Amino acid sequence: MVKRRQHSGQEKARVVIQAIEGHKTVNQIAGEHKLHPTLVTRWKSEVLERLPEIMSDSRGPSRVAQERREARLLQQIGQLTMEVEFLKKKLGLCHLETDET
Repeated sequence: MVKRRQHSGQEKARVVIQAIEGHKTVNQIAGEHKLHPTLVTRWKSEVLERLPEIMSDSRGPSRVAQERREARLLQQIGQLTMEVEFLKKKLGLCHLETDET
């Protein structure tokens, strides 16, 4: 059974830069690096797809950080809502007990 090769980020970056430059064909680049041409094309597509995200303004929170924060806040809202409902029920019971005495 053939074991799959693990490619470092630096190796992928070099291959993708060559592919983006366009001085060589994808087949030539793949042959030089002993890769399948579809792998080179996939890496290039992934980089070009994520390039706007990578080059976006990094001063603000990342999309992943925003999603985590939103999930945490939604969970907190749910918990607080449940606590309020619980306290309303308890308060209602206290009023009933006070009215009866």
